[in-house]
Amino acid sequence: MHESVEKYLGRADGAASVLAHARLLMRAQRAYDDFAPASLARSSGVANIKLGSVVIHADNGAVAAKLRQMAQTLAREFLKRGFECNGVVIKVQERPRATSGPAPTLKPLPPRAGAELQELAASLPDNSPLKRGLQDFLARVALREE
Repeated sequence: MHESVEKYLGRADGAASVLAHARLLMRAQRAYDDFAPASLARSSGVANIKLGSVVIHADNGAVAAKLRQMAQTLAREFLKRGFECNGVVIKVQERPRATSGPAPTLKPLPPRAGAELQELAASLPDNSPLKRGLQDFLARVALREE
């Protein structure tokens, strides 16, 4: 007999706790989006809440450094909003980005730039990773007529 995922997750045998934790994380993320500075919220997110610590993943070291400076303020904001929070832990871990829309198109190279890159590639040893990279790049980019 097949049962829906919602029904399975709602059962009292442990799956309900997974669903409850996921809901907690979604609420924490919405709260974080509301009180964190927008520029930092776009580059970070709530990853987990464990033993009273809110874990936030930052996309890069600069964002993480700023969030670490604000850790006490962030913890107070979580507390104000009803979350059990005795501290905030900041980790650097880039979040996967949603890929929507067409892939970016490469602009054509001017002939002189293309010729110079071709000369550079030709001057490099055959086993050079840079040579292979340049050749791949030049194969993908159409040269523009001037």
